[in-house]
Amino acid sequence: MAPYESDDSTETVQADDERRAERRRKAARYVVPVAVMGVAAATIGLVPALADSGDPDLPKITAQELIDKIAKSDVQQLSGTVKISTDLGLPDLGGLESSLMSGAAQGGGGDSSADPTAKLTELASGTHTLRVAADGPEKQKVSLLESGAEYSLIHNGTDVWGYDSKSNEVYHSTAADSGKEQHETPATPKDFADEVLKSVDDTTSVKVDGTAQVAGRDAYRLVIKPKQSGTTVGAISIAVDAKTGTPLKFTLTPSSGGAAVVDAGYTQVSFAKPAASTFAFTPPKGAKVTEGDKADRTSGSDRHGESGKGSGTPGNGAPKDRQKDGFDVLGKGWNSIAVLDSGSKGGLPTGSASGKAGDLSGFLGSLGDPVSGKFGKGTVFSTRLINALITDDGKVYVGAVDKAALVKAANAG
Repeated sequence: MAPYESDDSTETVQADDERRAERRRKAARYVVPVAVMGVAAATIGLVPALADSGDPDLPKITAQELIDKIAKSDVQQLSGTVKISTDLGLPDLGGLESSLMSGAAQGGGGDSSADPTAKLTELASGTHTLRVAADGPEKQKVSLLESGAEYSLIHNGTDVWGYDSKSNEVYHSTAADSGKEQHETPATPKDFADEVLKSVDDTTSVKVDGTAQVAGRDAYRLVIKPKQSGTTVGAISIAVDAKTGTPLKFTLTPSSGGAAVVDAGYTQVSFAKPAASTFAFTPPKGAKVTEGDKADRTSGSDRHGESGKGSGTPGNGAPKDRQKDGFDVLGKGWNSIAVLDSGSKGGLPTGSASGKAGDLSGFLGSLGDPVSGKFGKGTVFSTRLINALITDDGKVYVGAVDKAALVKAANAG
């Protein structure tokens, strides 16, 4: 039917478009569980990387010596500009990918657009430019530069401020553990490198693979690869500053090949002490200020624990390891799979925007791959890094593993 055949036809097309848009909005709440995005966020962090520009001639160094150099690095002060690109390979359905990111963070910080829980989740998709600064463990600042606007997250002592210049909204926390809570998510290259190196065990190959130059500084390239098959992680490359031992570059490529899942890096970096004014903040006149009370922060912390905390390297040791964060872990090393109980029987939600039973379930099912096994039936939702299996009995299996590994785990479970 031609779209402009009649007025009735035009109204029908518009109604269909509205229904599809509504489905997409609802899908953002269910297609990939919060656990998936939590694990992805823990993997991604805020780590910088930049394409190499020359191979400097540096003294030979072993992988263990380079790892020790990172561990002993005591850089307390730095500032710079970071470019980060992330491609998880989520479906392109009219902004569904960005909706999933923001939807995954909902409920973690109230209704303020300045809340860091929701705002920094945007880094899990697309390309962004950041300005970063640090002066010891009590002072850090990350600014996300947007078109005609800027979002800043500032940690200064016991104060944590989030400011969204676009909406002129401010989020403030004075909880006693604000600094600790903020630091749980990697905020510097060293933070992230430390998390990655925790996963180095007998399931991992680590070697020094030449040198690089990042943001004008000479660096060694440390390459980390899983020895196990079945993981979606191909390789992780970290460029380490030859002088200070500070990680300068991070690139994560998937086992499936193609572009990096994460490619982020310093375009400029300085290890001089930032000015004290960098970390000073006073809410602008007329700004809406949201105070994050202790209950709100505790609630957000609980959600983080269930979805991402400790998920970078779960399961090292026994084949099945009961974690303190509310989920079981199957497997070891890079093949670890987190198992959560959603508490929702029947698998995918069956509500719909149009009121027809099963519409939403059918739409969500079309975005995943139906599977079956000893566990019954379920649906696998895939990204280029993190995959999730949702079974009809409400169980969720999540990991940086392929579909076959998820099905095997569900059968064994």
